[in-house]
Amino acid sequence: MDIKNISLNIRRFRELKNLTREFVAGELDMSVSGYSKIERGEIDLTLSKLQKIADILEVSVSEILNFDVTNVFNISNNQQVQGLGSKESNITNNSNIVDDYTKKYILMLETEIERLKQNF
Repeated sequence: MDIKNISLNIRRFRELKNLTREFVAGELDMSVSGYSKIERGEIDLTLSKLQKIADILEVSVSEILNFDVTNVFNISNNQQVQGLGSKESNITNNSNIVDDYTKKYILMLETEIERLKQNF
């Protein structure tokens, strides 16, 4: 995996968590400009910096390295989305069409909701 893909995955996780570049940069004790270079893949990441980013994003380094956006945002192959608007299709397709990645994504969002509730 090249640095561009890792950087893109970091940005995707940050956006999924609704975190700003400013927040992550502050947590890393670096400038927003410097952090933006990480997300653009303009600088090489050390393993320790990647681990710190993963901690901030509350994901594992492995998840950053192996993130596959098609598992989260694959609308064209999602039977539930394709069936929207069709009553018959909604009735037949809404039964347990949730893969492992979707379950993990839902769990991640639920965890984030709980974290946010604790901050307020």
